[in-house]
Amino acid sequence: MAGSAARATKATLRPVSLGVLKVTQERRPDGALLIRSIAELGPYPEKLTKRLEDWAAAAPERRFLAQRDGSGAWRTLTYAQVLHEVRHIAAALLQRDLSPERPIVFLSGNDIEQALLGLAAMYVGVPYAPISPAYSLISSDFAKLRTIVELLTPGLVFASDGTLFARAIDAGVPSTVELVLTRNPGSGRQTTSFAELAAPPAGAVDRAHAAVGPDTIAKFLFTSGSTGAPKAVINTQRMLCSNQAMLAAGFCFVRDDPPLVVDWLPWSHTFGANHNFNLVLTHGGTLYIDEGNPTPAGLAKTVRNLREIAPTIYFNVPKGYDALIPHLRADRALRENFFRRLKVLFYAGAALSQPTWDALEQLAVETCGERIIFLSSLGSTETSPLALACTRDFPCPGNIGVPVPGVELKLVSTEGRLEARLRGPNITPGYWRQNHLTREAFDEEGFYKIGDAVKLADPDDPSQGLLFDGRLAEDFKLATGTWVNVAPLRARFIEHYSPYVRDVVIAGADRNKIAALVFPDLEACRGLCGMAADAKPAAIVAHDALRRQFAMLLDKLAASSPGSSTRICRLLLLEEPASLDVGEMTDKGSINQRAVLKHRAALVEELYAPAPSPRVIMLEERALAP
Repeated sequence: MAGSAARATKATLRPVSLGVLKVTQERRPDGALLIRSIAELGPYPEKLTKRLEDWAAAAPERRFLAQRDGSGAWRTLTYAQVLHEVRHIAAALLQRDLSPERPIVFLSGNDIEQALLGLAAMYVGVPYAPISPAYSLISSDFAKLRTIVELLTPGLVFASDGTLFARAIDAGVPSTVELVLTRNPGSGRQTTSFAELAAPPAGAVDRAHAAVGPDTIAKFLFTSGSTGAPKAVINTQRMLCSNQAMLAAGFCFVRDDPPLVVDWLPWSHTFGANHNFNLVLTHGGTLYIDEGNPTPAGLAKTVRNLREIAPTIYFNVPKGYDALIPHLRADRALRENFFRRLKVLFYAGAALSQPTWDALEQLAVETCGERIIFLSSLGSTETSPLALACTRDFPCPGNIGVPVPGVELKLVSTEGRLEARLRGPNITPGYWRQNHLTREAFDEEGFYKIGDAVKLADPDDPSQGLLFDGRLAEDFKLATGTWVNVAPLRARFIEHYSPYVRDVVIAGADRNKIAALVFPDLEACRGLCGMAADAKPAAIVAHDALRRQFAMLLDKLAASSPGSSTRICRLLLLEEPASLDVGEMTDKGSINQRAVLKHRAALVEELYAPAPSPRVIMLEERALAP
């Protein structure tokens, strides 16, 4: 792959119109470094639904939303049809005494009904909160769902399927709250059919829409909980609209060519909702709702969609790209359609590995004779999400760009690294009904403390972009006082052990050496061992062939790790997957390092026992030799 990657790098880059984001820097007397865009932030509307009205007038017959129906055919709605539906649903919402104190909660995932209901709520100033379906469908105790409902006190709850969500509804939704369902109402509880949620849009709808302004709460989005409990982030209209203006400063091509997007990323998170959905709406594009995801079953749906629909920009997380690559390699029709009109490959949510980058680049060159630019960014639920953006062609992943117009970046030296803090109109005013968390999240100048460390790609030229340097909450000190930067060590471990590792948790706080709890990819490990498809996890992780492979790779990793802050000395393969209910895993599938270390403290002690158990794989002393 190294040779083919080198050839791909020499290939022509497919033309795409991108803004050149230039910045200035100011070193203050207190040592902080301020970085700002040279460009001013462009104009933006007071409310997001203004864009819906604009496109319904300018391009009423243009397709806005599409989703497969039960027969597999595409069900579509134009901009004019969406506005018509939104106004009728909005009229029904005004009859229900909904407000920030009594918002709407969505339990189910992306679909046309949720899009219509969310837009209708924003149209008349009613906040809504899309909750990750994992809290209803994967959780066994529904504790997070109950906590969220108790915090929000909703006046209406929506779910797509009464049967599918029955257990969650019974466990987490009070009987006094109106329940709206698209299908399968079930029995034992009064419900409202989504089809009946409509009323003639009289003058009250127009008055309510006119009253919606920049400070109106559009929605509550919950953080994933990768470094703590999920929090209800207030999202105002100003945040959403200004962020789209920021995005357009770099993505110039969407203003000239309305984006065509095929997307599975969930609207319960800011990437799929505020970034992707709002991008399509703002620029009059078309969104094909992909009901797939990066799982074997879900990926088949994604592949089917991408074989039919050629996107102009493709959004995914690194694991999604990893899962897609084998299908692109094996299916010529798929890759020809995928790359046919593609202008940008965008990744966020985690670091993209170099092998994944190289593989996608090579596939593009072999298919269409051109490279497709990779872009990324830095942001969070609290930043709407875009705060830093990369709009330049780099030869490798990792560059998260520079502050977009309207955003100020303050870099503060913290334990030898640069902590990123952000200020701008895209930043949340705080957390709903959690004032103590709001106070902790901002510094004395009003900069939001995102919790990430970054470093300059070129210390002499900030316009060359910044690099992600880890999550501050995950890092720790060894007993020697040496800091361990967890994020790059974790990424290096996963790449080194590919394809046998799904994730890893790094231990070692106040210890002499680093150790690791490893979540193996059981399917890949089973294949390595030549075991039957029904082999139990305990038998797989105990297999001699697998243990020898992990020991050999551990020695090789140590040989390229010169210092104690990067050398993993022991590891233990975990049989049990990470738990959503106890907070080890977020609804996005990310691992909460601290939660795993807390709930598996006995295993950590087993790693560090003076006489380790046979389950612990240890570094050979010869691997430490210079």
